[in-house]
Parts: sequence; structure tokens; C-alpha cells
Amino acid sequence: MLIIGVTILVLGGVGWSAFSNNQGVKGDAMMEKTDNAMMQKEDAAMMEKKSEGAMMEKKSDAMMDTGETMMKVGSYESYSAEKIAKAATGDVVLFFRASWCPTCRAVDADIRANLKNIPSDLTILDVDYDNSTSLKQKYGVTYQHTFVQVDAQGTLIKKWSGSPTLSALVAEVK
Repeated sequence: MLIIGVTILVLGGVGWSAFSNNQGVKGDAMMEKTDNAMMQKEDAAMMEKKSEGAMMEKKSDAMMDTGETMMKVGSYESYSAEKIAKAATGDVVLFFRASWCPTCRAVDADIRANLKNIPSDLTILDVDYDNSTSLKQKYGVTYQHTFVQVDAQGTLIKKWSGSPTLSALVAEVK
């Protein structure tokens, strides 16, 4: 009887072991299939995100281009004779400014603080009052804080002084 009991136990253990291993192989195969399916889904999701990202980037670039066009502003830059030619496509104003002049410094600070508000067709050229004798003579400028609007050939259109802010300067431009 003991032999029969041991035989049953051994056969039962071998059978159980074979059944467990078979289930393990099936389980491994099922897990592998599940893992593969999950990886494929993740890959597809990543590709979709990359595609969406590229599309968003393109949309963003297009919006920036549009925004740049919409947000294009004029300029405030140092004077040089060739920059007067910008008047062919917009307005050019010479700002005769002295570094020691308090009203000049105030207007300069206001212009710099509001660069984004310079109209797109306006170029303001900062002219050093102390070192521009020939320009002062050409336009009849006798004191600092003088503005001179010129055309593309450098011909005087209008001259004024006293604009305390960028907006007052812009209001004077013809």
C-alpha cells in the first residue's frame, strides 16, 4: 500500500509538474503576446504624438509668422546716412539728442520702453547732437531735442521739438 501511495504521489507530482510547466509556457507566450501588443500600441501612440507635435510645431511656426507680420514694429536705431533711404517705404525721423540733456534722456527712455509701439512704417534715427554739426546745419537744428522728418533723399519734410513721449512724436509725423 505504501508503494501504491508513493507511486500515486510521484505520478501526481510529475503530472502536476508537467501541467504547471505547460501552463507556464502558455502563460509566457500569452505574456509575450500581451507585451508585444502593448509595445505596438505604445509605438503607435508615440508616433501619433510625434506627428501631433510636428503638426503643432508647424501651426506654431505659422502662427508666429502671422504674429510677426501682425506684430511688426518700426525701429529706433543709431543714425547713419544710408538709413535715410528707409523713407522710401515708410517715415524716417531724425532725433537730435544730447546725452547730457534731461528732456532728451526722458524721451529716449520713453521710446526704448515702448519699442513695440513704434508704428511698423516708422524709423527713428538717434542723431548725436554734439557730433553732427553738418546735419544740424543742413536741417537748421539749433538745439537738442529736435525732431526732423525726412524723405528718402534726405529732404526735410517737417521739423519740431518738444515731443515728450513716443506717442507725441508719432502724432507729429506726417
